[in-house]
Amino acid sequence: MRQSIYDYIKKKYKVSPEFPWRKYPANAVFRHDDNRKWFALIMDVEGDKVGVSGADYVDVINLKVDDMFFRDMIIQEDGIIPAYHMNKMHWITVLLDGTVPEEQVKDLIGMSFMATASAKKKEKHRPPKEWIIPSNPKYFDIVHAFDHVDEINWKQGAGIKKGDTVFMYVGAPVSAVLYQCKVMETDIPYEHGNKYITIKALMKIRLQKRYPADRFTFEVLKSEYGIYAVRGPRGIPNSLSAALKK
Repeated sequence: MRQSIYDYIKKKYKVSPEFPWRKYPANAVFRHDDNRKWFALIMDVEGDKVGVSGADYVDVINLKVDDMFFRDMIIQEDGIIPAYHMNKMHWITVLLDGTVPEEQVKDLIGMSFMATASAKKKEKHRPPKEWIIPSNPKYFDIVHAFDHVDEINWKQGAGIKKGDTVFMYVGAPVSAVLYQCKVMETDIPYEHGNKYITIKALMKIRLQKRYPADRFTFEVLKSEYGIYAVRGPRGIPNSLSAALKK
């Protein structure tokens, strides 16, 4: 499994192992390319030091866990223990002898990768997010934008990336969420500016769902979901997300 994990990390995260210790030439460190923090350490250690009797040496991987509740839960599983030779409050040791399924090991590597990543990299690798974005019918006929096409270009909001979902709130006199769209492409070059709006990049969005103009009105957003203004891209509460997906 050790070689399989090497190959996986190189393919998935574009990171090759480093072997920094002359005394322990088989011990491999995997680092982020920007902040140089470790996200994985693969070692061969004496079996009795990691609870494996009858084995001289076993391969293990050390991984970081930020969520203490998850850490306390997962170290109850076979093949996962508080970290050997590292901070036991924030790192775990996972056996690479088959006790822990390889797919689970890969999931834990992903968790460690995100726990140690820079803010910029976390944003790049974050899962898809949901946003409400404003649109002003005074400047663009958004009410009829999807009458004949399923995709349009729209001003790209800060933080929005490909794969995200945007719910388009149409301003007065409509004052309601009318569309659910998926972001298909971002960072489309575009320069436009006047006294009302400045646009530096566009995103391509695809229509997925329409809403009646009287369903998610501003009054409903305010009274039921605590949204008092939609002046720019913003996240949405789970309760509103669930209602919009019904």
